[in-house]
Amino acid sequence: MEFSESLKKNRDFQNVYRNGCSRANQFLVMYVLENQLGKNRIGISVSKKVGNSVIRHRITRLIRESYRLREELFRNGLDIVVIARVNAKNITYSETEKALLHLGRIHRILKRVS
Repeated sequence: MEFSESLKKNRDFQNVYRNGCSRANQFLVMYVLENQLGKNRIGISVSKKVGNSVIRHRITRLIRESYRLREELFRNGLDIVVIARVNAKNITYSETEKALLHLGRIHRILKRVS
């Protein structure tokens, strides 16, 4: 299995925002767009409205780790952008994981478990 890379360039984020499909829950917003690379690329965005740099980096690490540990559940060939909402300021790891998997189910990008 190919492991995910990060989305880093602004034009890649803008492409996902413009052409992707978005869904949201209480803590996160997720944009998903098919790519032709055969592997996933994930980008994480946490606004200054959420909190100071310590809080923003903590949320970023929680989202990245939640995705990394559950990466095998997601289909391949996707660009995924996850945006933290202001409600995510005091989010725990388990809440982050539940929110991420919930959005994966809504987008129908989770693999079928047999």
